[in-house]
Amino acid sequence: MNYKDEKRIKKAFKPRNWNETKTNDSWAIFKIMSEFVEGFEKMSRIKPCVSIFGSARFSEDDPSYLIAEEIAFRLSQSGYGVITGGGPGIMEAGNKGAHRGGGVSVGLNIELPFEQSGNPYIDNDKLINFDYFFVRKVMFVKYSQGFIVMPGGFGTLDELFEAMTLIQTGKIGRFPIILFGKDFWGGLLDWVKKTLRDRYSTISPEDLELFRLVDTPEEAVEHIDRFYGKYMLKPNF
Repeated sequence: MNYKDEKRIKKAFKPRNWNETKTNDSWAIFKIMSEFVEGFEKMSRIKPCVSIFGSARFSEDDPSYLIAEEIAFRLSQSGYGVITGGGPGIMEAGNKGAHRGGGVSVGLNIELPFEQSGNPYIDNDKLINFDYFFVRKVMFVKYSQGFIVMPGGFGTLDELFEAMTLIQTGKIGRFPIILFGKDFWGGLLDWVKKTLRDRYSTISPEDLELFRLVDTPEEAVEHIDRFYGKYMLKPNF
């Protein structure tokens, strides 16, 4: 890590006092508005897409990377574009698969202290940079026809539970959410069933129908096609 990187990270994680909070928050409104306007204008011009989430830490020879690339390729062949967080790892794999399949490849990149930059497989006119995670999440939810959630960390879980919360509470219409990898997601889902549903009743039994667990790229794409097939809708609706 060079001096510039170290300085930016220290600044990002430095606690703010109350006066800084009040001043910065007032001016941040204009930056937030500009990110919403740019996001809405650019995203409204793309065709229906499926978002692929997952860890930025997987290398291009990791099985999860290769599977994400194959899923994205199959989605592009079915007429969907692909949206990712724009960075490396699973995000890069998603954009790479869409690019290989000749489909729309969108990257919603987040500005981070360690300078995450867009991967090279995003369409030239479809890379959008954000400072605010919550603005970027609005774009994912508003312009995605489905979520495919690969193995990942806190950010991946954040996107997953945000979407399920919005659907559960009726704030948005339902769309398919697919968890890929029974080995990765099995432990979490056991806890959701045994603790949230059975022991504490903090979710309803039907909430477990908000997502589908799959283990092959074919199952992932087929589930999205089936979901919209019920309503006789196609990717260009």
